[in-house]
Amino acid sequence: MVFTSRAGGASSSPYDSFNLALHVGDDPQAVRANRARLASLLGVDAGRFVWMEQLHTPNVTVVDGPQSEPVEASDAIVTTTPNLALCVLVADCTPVLLADPVAGVIAAVHAGRLGARNGIVKKTVETMRDLGAQPSQMQALLGPAAAGASYEVPADMAADVERKLPGSWTTTHAGTTGLDIRAGIRRQLTELGVQRIDVDPRDTIADEDFFSYRRESTTGRQAGVIWLTGVK
Repeated sequence: MVFTSRAGGASSSPYDSFNLALHVGDDPQAVRANRARLASLLGVDAGRFVWMEQLHTPNVTVVDGPQSEPVEASDAIVTTTPNLALCVLVADCTPVLLADPVAGVIAAVHAGRLGARNGIVKKTVETMRDLGAQPSQMQALLGPAAAGASYEVPADMAADVERKLPGSWTTTHAGTTGLDIRAGIRRQLTELGVQRIDVDPRDTIADEDFFSYRRESTTGRQAGVIWLTGVK
């Protein structure tokens, strides 16, 4: 499991520099160079990276091999196939990586406000269970994302998310209504029986080492990547 930052790539401003998204207006050649560098660093063949067409849906897709295009209209992907790198792109949304190393099942989840509110993480855990995973054996890693201290939202929006994802409502550093999506997801995972949960506390809105849509609007995307080691 790894999370990237925005440093060390080939992209120019405002995508500088390690942008991994092809859909944000960056030079495709620069993005492909960045993706090739990522593949080299991780030691996984570039053709075995699986990306998603992330649309803030509650859709979970099981994949069993390389994909020539991003997985259509999906915000979580699950596999039991070794050496298949599952990728989630973010710039404030919460990237969630899940693994049951005993059962050999992994997942990458794009948990933005809407997706998290609509149960994308829960549905991913359920899909992993269908493939033999057990929540008690799972490991979860929540990556850098918009933190509650910075993520200001209207009170009615916070209340709506809190009803669906309890534990998300918070107060920002400015004393206004906010959302801590990672806190809500952590509580949800615990209630689902996942015991080993690690949370990277870094705040993409405040930390300029990361891309942030809220801070910059036109910007790149960092990635969370997870893969099973094994024979190809």
